[in-house]
Amino acid sequence: MKPHLVCVGGEDHALRIPFLMEMRDRGFQVTAVSTCDGASFLRHGIAHRHYGFDRFSSGSGKAGTIRALRRLIAELRPDIVQSFDTKPNLLTPLAARGQVPVVRTINGLGWTFSSLAPRALALRPVFCGLQWLASFWTAATVFQNRDDQTFFERYRLLGYGDKRLIAGSGIDLGSFAAARHLGPPATRMRQEFGLQSAEVVMFVGRLTRQKGVPTLLKAVPKILAKRPNARFVFIGPWQSEGPFAVDEAEFRRFGSNIVVLGKRQDVPALLGMADVFAFPTEYREGIPRVLLEAGLAGLPIVASRMPGCTDVVQDGWNGYLVEPRDADALADRIVDLLSDRQRAKIMGGRTAALVRERFALPQVVEQYCDLYRNVLAAQDRGGLAHPVSAGLIAKRRLDEARR
Repeated sequence: MKPHLVCVGGEDHALRIPFLMEMRDRGFQVTAVSTCDGASFLRHGIAHRHYGFDRFSSGSGKAGTIRALRRLIAELRPDIVQSFDTKPNLLTPLAARGQVPVVRTINGLGWTFSSLAPRALALRPVFCGLQWLASFWTAATVFQNRDDQTFFERYRLLGYGDKRLIAGSGIDLGSFAAARHLGPPATRMRQEFGLQSAEVVMFVGRLTRQKGVPTLLKAVPKILAKRPNARFVFIGPWQSEGPFAVDEAEFRRFGSNIVVLGKRQDVPALLGMADVFAFPTEYREGIPRVLLEAGLAGLPIVASRMPGCTDVVQDGWNGYLVEPRDADALADRIVDLLSDRQRAKIMGGRTAALVRERFALPQVVEQYCDLYRNVLAAQDRGGLAHPVSAGLIAKRRLDEARR
């Protein structure tokens, strides 16, 4: 009988469809649970269930989300539950409460540990407390980079469960190549967006302050002063980003030097227009998928020296790393790459080879399969990867917190 894997995530969960399809091919029955409408999953024959939460809030709605997830888990009767993303990683173990083994993947520490805003600083102890509590009902924790693993170990947020370092959720090399092949030629897209002979610097990601978009905008005049033919293309969700979104006026003041495409489904093809990929994030990333896709497209990368980015970019070898919020350094490195196309091409080729070697989907899925087999074997031997007493302690702490 196939083990039933229920995979819980947020609004970007559809990006993990290749992962889920590969798990299905490896012999798992797969159900996706997310906050999106589910149409993308159903098109690929993946069962989907919806639940809701507001990713911008930190209030009382969590209790209702925990109850909704608990009902879904009871109804779906999985053998193992996998969670991704910050809030699902906190809420899913609390919903399961030891009734089924939960594996959580820490794909970055998010806004709370990236921002220096007073609210973010105030929430950090709360976040640590919730992670500690969730750890008692977590059979295993997967980290996508060593920085996050070190953080959890330092603050003792791992409980009694297993821990693994698995680099990213995997990238489907064949699907990426097919998407590039089926898309319009780069020359046609450049013409469509008025970029015919321009030197194109591209950013892909949420168009928010935390992703470093203001830093790149600040670098634009510095780059244009030395490379007047440079143009800047921004791709990613915008209006959906609530209080974190960059104001439209900040883009508009640069006129035709900037093209904002918003959220797109054809990113692999669009990457073919670019000469340099810029990712000045201020966010504690897991392994940014956009860096892997830019690498597969053969682009040299300039990224922030932040967790996740440093797992993909080696400074001076396959791109450059700069300090977050340093617009001068960002501009200088982008100009360096635009000025030395041969070096830029060599760097991009190195990243493409690195992605194929370390981040390809089959290798990543095999590591997850091995982990799931170990977790299920531990369950068969008599329980989850933590003592019952630890779960009872955590239950009492949770009950106390609710009073």
